Amino acid sequence: MEDKREIKAKKSQKKQVHLFYCVECEELARKVAAQSDLITLQSINWRNFADGWPNLYINSAHDIRGQHVAFLASFSSPGVIFEQISVIYALPRLFVASFTLVLPFFPTGSFERMEEEGDVATAFTMARILSNIPTSRGGPTSLVIYDIHALQERFYFSDHVLPLFETGIPLLKQRLHQLPDANNIVIAFPDDGAWKRFHKMLDHFPTVREGDKRIVRIKEGNPAGCHVVIVDDLVQSGGTLIECQKVLAAHGAAKVSAYVTHGVFPKGSWERFTLKNGENMENAFANFWITDSCPLTVKAIANKAPFEVLSLAGSIADALQI
Repeated sequence: MEDKREIKAKKSQKKQVHLFYCVECEELARKVAAQSDLITLQSINWRNFADGWPNLYINSAHDIRGQHVAFLASFSSPGVIFEQISVIYALPRLFVASFTLVLPFFPTGSFERMEEEGDVATAFTMARILSNIPTSRGGPTSLVIYDIHALQERFYFSDHVLPLFETGIPLLKQRLHQLPDANNIVIAFPDDGAWKRFHKMLDHFPTVREGDKRIVRIKEGNPAGCHVVIVDDLVQSGGTLIECQKVLAAHGAAKVSAYVTHGVFPKGSWERFTLKNGENMENAFANFWITDSCPLTVKAIANKAPFEVLSLAGSIADALQI
């Protein structure tokens, strides 16, 4: 057994983290802080001058000197990025011991296809902006991102930041094991990209892969009579998931559910997945799991079936101790 000195030494190695957050992330920030006594919430006054430009004030600026500091960001639209970048650039310069930026959803580049001269890689631009965050007294900024859309984007960051690429898949696995039909689960991947990204994390489940032409190809197991869960990193309009559901149902799936880490759902496209009066249950999703990486979506789908939010709070709290 460990003696008291060893236990005390381990506790002393833990960091007391001061967590700032943007307006959209307040609920998630409170959940993160609830995970550990080592995380203290701090606040920022998010105001605007009469001309619309940000008028920002970091509270407790003197108190965080020599402390470990983190910022929880949400780049949900171009309009909110500038004010957050202003704070992100300011915090490391307040003589803090270390600085961590938690950006659960890296939004740029999800639609980008660099196919001809003249296409602009905005994901690379965003990576360059984040790569130039000032160095704190403790060294480069740690950058926490969940399930970045294009795997090559992880190489866009320079050596001035330390990217930590996390995933929401453990949350899904935990939830699936809680289901009454946990022994009847089959995982479906809508394309080769999703399969390459996630199949090793879910290799103890039978799987179904769907090709570019939406033809189901059985890799392991059989969807007939099973509860099939489609897994991808993000959803936009949801058209791909709906087509996948139709194909799987046609091949005899008893139920079809979906999981994405990032429920982007622009223009309220999540409404396509809610069951309307008189709608055929065969065309419905039994469950639709998302994380709280996109706070605006979480508010929009609250208490609306078939949606369920799997919170990243515990995972973020753990990442802040790395």
